[in-house]
Amino acid sequence: MRPPFLLGYGTNGFGDHPLRAALDVLDDVGYDAVAVTLGFPHLDPFAPLAGDDVTALRAHLRRMRGGTGAAAVVETGTRYLLDPLHKHRPTLVDRDATLRMRYLERAVEIAADLDARCVSFFSGILPDDASAADGWSRLSERVGELVEFAGERGVRLSLEPEPGMLVETVDDALRLLGDLGTPPELGITVDVGHCLVVEPGGVEGALRAAAPYLSNVQLDDMPTTHHEHRPFGEGDIDLPLVLATLADIGYTGVAAVELPRHSHDAPRLARDSRAALMRAWAQASSTGTTSNDASSTDAISSEGALS
Repeated sequence: MRPPFLLGYGTNGFGDHPLRAALDVLDDVGYDAVAVTLGFPHLDPFAPLAGDDVTALRAHLRRMRGGTGAAAVVETGTRYLLDPLHKHRPTLVDRDATLRMRYLERAVEIAADLDARCVSFFSGILPDDASAADGWSRLSERVGELVEFAGERGVRLSLEPEPGMLVETVDDALRLLGDLGTPPELGITVDVGHCLVVEPGGVEGALRAAAPYLSNVQLDDMPTTHHEHRPFGEGDIDLPLVLATLADIGYTGVAAVELPRHSHDAPRLARDSRAALMRAWAQASSTGTTSNDASSTDAISSEGALS
């Protein structure tokens, strides 16, 4: 029995593979979805032939799963894409966010072309020359502009809380949603590993708090002491509890493995991660901790999240 949400894997964990080869591996392993990180080495959104690359990616996704197609989400966490000296900069809370805004607009355009479920993004680390109030003002204004841009293209945005960033917790994300009037075009991404480090209510509390707006889930193991993505079994995550909670809150979107520092062992980790997820789901189901057992993965639709 398969879970009611879509198990996926992030392409940022396949940095040593061409994109087409990474997709073939994930298809062979049996994943239902792909979290596509825009930027090198796979799909540079600013490249002259990026349109052709997107068309090829869309066709490849549709061929997966025996022709029934794989779902997709667009991730935007590429390091050093916009500034070769400073990881992830500029961000939405920097004084000049022009490059970040254009990158996220391109991500929305590509997501529309792919019929992706959402575009996941983060706030950024507050720069030294800005107060929290400055950062919040910048973030609110810029996300508001992105929401309008995405809404015009039928794409959902999904804000990911990140340890150390201005939006660090689900409560922070909920605050921003409230400040913007909870637009339907804006949801929340939850990385379950992050919850061990920064969420007062742990993974379960964070998922339940985010549930009405949950658009995207990232799966990984992590120690409780610091932000370090690890393969399942090498941290402190209670994976059956994670999957049971997702089922209990009625989540049916993409839940993708996020191991951006493990490309050197990607094929094995893709196989082992899916096996671990299926064991955890079987355990959660057998102990009666899930209330949903329907398999939505047999009828994956590539519709966007706003439909």
